[in-house]
Amino acid sequence: MKWSYEWLREYLDTEYSPEQICDMLNRTGLEVEDFENPIPVVAAKIVDCKQMENSDHLHVLMVDDGGDELRQVVCGAPNVRVGLISALARPGCKICGETIKAGKLRGVMSNGMMCSERELGLGDDHTGIMELPDDTKLGTPVPGIATSAIFDTGITPNRPDYLAVRGIALDLAACGAGHYIANVPDILPDKKGVRDVKIMTDRCPTYRMAEIHGIKNAPSNSKIASRLIAAGINPKNACVDATNYICYDMSQPLHCFDADKINGSIIIRTAQNGEMFTDLFGNEYELTDKDLVIADLSGILALAGIVGGERACVHDDTKNIIIESAYFEPVGIRKTAKRLGLSTDASYRYERGIDPNANAVALSAAAKIIMDACGGEIVGVCNAGRTEFTPNKIAYNPAFCLQRTGVDMPTQKQREILESLQFNVSEGKGGIWTITPRSARVDMTAPENIVSDLIRIYGYEKVGTNGVVESGRVESADKIEQKTCMGLKRRLKSLGLNENISFGFGNSKIESMLTNKPIISVSNPITVDFDCMRNCLLGNQLIALSQNIKRGFPNVAMFELGTVFDGDMPGAEHTQICIIRSGTTGPKHWMKRSRVVDVFDVKADILDLIGNQKYTIETDNAPLWAHPYKYGRIMQGNKKNC
Repeated sequence: MKWSYEWLREYLDTEYSPEQICDMLNRTGLEVEDFENPIPVVAAKIVDCKQMENSDHLHVLMVDDGGDELRQVVCGAPNVRVGLISALARPGCKICGETIKAGKLRGVMSNGMMCSERELGLGDDHTGIMELPDDTKLGTPVPGIATSAIFDTGITPNRPDYLAVRGIALDLAACGAGHYIANVPDILPDKKGVRDVKIMTDRCPTYRMAEIHGIKNAPSNSKIASRLIAAGINPKNACVDATNYICYDMSQPLHCFDADKINGSIIIRTAQNGEMFTDLFGNEYELTDKDLVIADLSGILALAGIVGGERACVHDDTKNIIIESAYFEPVGIRKTAKRLGLSTDASYRYERGIDPNANAVALSAAAKIIMDACGGEIVGVCNAGRTEFTPNKIAYNPAFCLQRTGVDMPTQKQREILESLQFNVSEGKGGIWTITPRSARVDMTAPENIVSDLIRIYGYEKVGTNGVVESGRVESADKIEQKTCMGLKRRLKSLGLNENISFGFGNSKIESMLTNKPIISVSNPITVDFDCMRNCLLGNQLIALSQNIKRGFPNVAMFELGTVFDGDMPGAEHTQICIIRSGTTGPKHWMKRSRVVDVFDVKADILDLIGNQKYTIETDNAPLWAHPYKYGRIMQGNKKNC
């Protein structure tokens, strides 16, 4: 998820720099995958314009960007003229993914670039450089372009509250990075309108809508536009931008319909088998009775929680709109999105679980943004279903933190941290607390979740090993197995083998060609190539070998040590080693001759593993993957070692 430092500071009163915010986020569990502190594109006035020698279209400009000295820029736009105020990208700015650098053009130094609307992502005009109003202050950032530091964070599935800028600000405030600013809009009161909402399924616990008439769709203001650009979204118009903005601001997906294209009431229902739906991009889908839809008397308007439809989408000439704000059951949204291959900002949030109590304030905030930009009047506000959801109450003993982490965190400190996260803490009999998380924390279900948050905010660096006694301890079977595996890996590496680590999944087509063992299918595979649990290591090893050979690396010597699955019941698994050698024993060299590796090289690897123990070789009953006459099984005692 991408968001800007300027956006964050609307909800976090902080003195921390963007770099310090990065460090704080990484230390508390929100990984910053990318960070960018852009140099702004500024307004600059052309004070001198000369035709470049030996060129029929290039001009040498002297521009005033508000600095102490004029800046020389070479420009080929046809509308350049003395007195024009335009957009200047100075060296270091990123335009269209490229960093602007100072350099010579036909032997003339250019210290920047004058930009068009299309180059800045502010429009489609590319006939000339952008023309700004005559009263624009020189040196100020061009409106609508992100100038603040931009964070790109990786969100784990268990923290959907991080999909809102407000949620990130609250977490940072709890960590001591500043003071949280709770800017919560008033909820729109119910108002009887020309249409109502009918919920015909239990997969939509609540649905709110507001109908606004008499709008004049317009571009969003510079604040909304620049924040959306920072998030990687191109601004379209105020109605669409408001829904995208609230989606990132509060993690509440919204949708706008053209009210004039809706026939009767809004109906939330499941689709009929074979019912067709065309999304707002023109793609057509065949639905089933497992898919949740938003409809009217004429048919489907939107695929609930995923994408809007073509029939009632909002255009620049739309006069009357309906804003939708709802809570949909996550599992059904996830199944539909996966089956249809659709992934949107809305489905990404609904799949993980949104704050079920946020839809009312989100609807109010979106309506205000739209009416501030487009005018209009609210003619109807309707709510169907539940109006409030009570989060899970968790029984928690403050001593549990020490038991689970070894950190003796003071009871008062635990309470302070939980209350800073907006958790309600009430003390009961025997010192047991009843903790009610804020409704956005749908991941909070058990005392272990509470401990995890306490340690995260308190500081992982405070988790030590003081007081832990190692002597005299009886090691567990898992610890012994771990040491054994590490010893085997070191032994194999000493033989010149590289370790390969693959997924615990396999490809059913490949697995069925390599073994007679049952295929253990995965009901919800991450990709079609990993649709079963692996029942041998050879399949993934062969895939890795094939990829190396395709990329021009035929000389491969590798091994994998990992778990394979014999069935779908707990404990039906065992650890296996797979060794592969291919190509030659070494690269070509004038001093020594290399040879093609053969089965005896791998045999030597196995014999090195079993050491001086006795063994026998069996050549009968070759498995499916082996050559019937070039195969051998090494037997150690009465057990198969390979």
